[in-house]
Amino acid sequence: MNTNAFPTKGNLILAKNSLALARQGYELMDKKRNILIRELMNLIEEAKSIQTQIDSTFTEAYQALQQANIEAGIHYVQQIAQAVPVENGVRIKTRSIMGTEIPLVEHEEEKKVPYYGFYNSSESVDAAREGFLKVKELTLKLSMVENSAYRLAMNIRKTQKRANALKNITIPAYTVLVKDITNALDEKDREEFTRLKVVKRIVGEKN
Repeated sequence: MNTNAFPTKGNLILAKNSLALARQGYELMDKKRNILIRELMNLIEEAKSIQTQIDSTFTEAYQALQQANIEAGIHYVQQIAQAVPVENGVRIKTRSIMGTEIPLVEHEEEKKVPYYGFYNSSESVDAAREGFLKVKELTLKLSMVENSAYRLAMNIRKTQKRANALKNITIPAYTVLVKDITNALDEKDREEFTRLKVVKRIVGEKN
């Protein structure tokens, strides 16, 4: 048997304190969950906006690429593509939102100097290059936002489980415990009062 369930004034104080802490913990968890949900909704809207930009930018870049293939020739465009250096300018850091580590992608913008000569270039080649560079930047940003949204969603899930445990298990258990101990102490006080009355009456009769 749990010794904290014995009907003593000390255990009643402990039970009331535990109940107060559980209620406070639930309120904090609920506030945290609401903040995380707002952050998640913002990220979802941001991801939708970025995806729309990617779709339109990719369409324009692909159209420019098709035009470049016609104007400069597929072979020349392939040579330009092969000259593009490997991406080494991406760094990932993190920031914390209510205990959730959110990735921050830092990317050094590529210099606007092309990898091909101007003498046999064309406006469509330049447009295609600029377009796909923008698509790359947007894709990096989208990956950061989507990853952040996923991590927030996982934290919301954990926070909700903890809040539910406090609300549906811990708080009701301590509420019942406080009530039981209080009732037991009240009953004990009534019995003591009755016993004292009997003793007083007996003493009075003897006198």
